[in-house]
Amino acid sequence: MKRIVLFATAALLSATLSAQAQRLDVSTVKCKDFMASSTENIAFIMMWLQGYYSSEDSSPVIDFEKMKKDGTKLAEYCAKNPDDSLITAADETLDDD
Repeated sequence: MKRIVLFATAALLSATLSAQAQRLDVSTVKCKDFMASSTENIAFIMMWLQGYYSSEDSSPVIDFEKMKKDGTKLAEYCAKNPDDSLITAADETLDDD
């Protein structure tokens, strides 16, 4: 069952990414730009941030509840600091549990 979900998710993501075929330099994104992004782009960026800010020896598990909590913390920070970079916001709010 896990493999089916994994393959379905991978297929969905690859179809979406192929359609958009965009690149994003996260270091240039401001909080206000992140907050104004589409729900889909926010989800992709949050997935990337979760991987980027996890330690090398973290387990290969996607914790959707943690991602939701981290997303809330990031959104609160960005709402108060719209001109900060997203990386600054992530540095301040995301941690590896």
